[in-house]
Amino acid sequence: MTADGATTTATYPEALRERVDAHLKELRFPSVAPQTQGLEDAMRYSLLAGGKRIRPVLALATQKAIGGDPEQVLPLAAAIELIHTYSLIHDDLPAMDDDDLRRGRPTCHVKFGEDVAILAGDALYAEALRLLLTAQAGEPSGILAAARELTAATGVDGMVGGQYLDVADVAPDDADGLRTVHALKTGRLIAASVECVLLLNGTGGDTITAFRTFADELGVLFQIVDDILDVTSTADAMGKPQGSDERHGKRTYVSEYGLDGAQDLATECHARAHAALARTGTDSGGRLAELEQITDFIFTRTS
Repeated sequence: MTADGATTTATYPEALRERVDAHLKELRFPSVAPQTQGLEDAMRYSLLAGGKRIRPVLALATQKAIGGDPEQVLPLAAAIELIHTYSLIHDDLPAMDDDDLRRGRPTCHVKFGEDVAILAGDALYAEALRLLLTAQAGEPSGILAAARELTAATGVDGMVGGQYLDVADVAPDDADGLRTVHALKTGRLIAASVECVLLLNGTGGDTITAFRTFADELGVLFQIVDDILDVTSTADAMGKPQGSDERHGKRTYVSEYGLDGAQDLATECHARAHAALARTGTDSGGRLAELEQITDFIFTRTS
């Protein structure tokens, strides 16, 4: 999306996405009770539904940006995607957004029933933490710091808290209230995809401050563009019902600022995200290339 609202095609780090997809396909959730195979089927149905894998790709790209090997943080990246998938399963439930399609396929509760879908989401969250705590290499202090941030980003002070503000409609009825809802509901997990990698590696000082600013702006940018696409895109392009926010009477950046205003806000967020990346001081040898690509892709995405 350019300043005048037109769209362009941004490069995406497909090699990192493909590595994430391959790793997710290798994951299994063994149980002492073979009768739980149907639960794993529901978990894998949603987990392997595709998509750009923006959150785990962000984690791999951040590891590369600070001079590390992306392969080293695959368990953390996978854990983040398991949690994101759990959130999507629960978001789609009749009690929440009541959506029948996700990524062009029947949602988990349509395919397996509401009861199994709820349990699949619960299990994905638990397995994410087990994966992080048992498979991720690193200093114990770094792993615990990453786990602490990931759980905070998905709890009352993060994704779930943001969802509550949204469904209960209790956030302040102003610009700050709207940003708070989406910073928690969407932005915290996106930001954690960056920050958990830094915590795992013991990164601090001005570098982590700049990366945090980048991650915060990226999370808000993602939500603004999502709100725009809910109005301007199509169900076929998005792989889910279009106009869902309007149908549920939700406050969005488009409902608050209008389409042009939301596009202006997205442009400002995009610029601030790039400026924050420049302040990380890690652009030796083009190490920021993938993070810059993700930022531009989020800004210009059409689905």
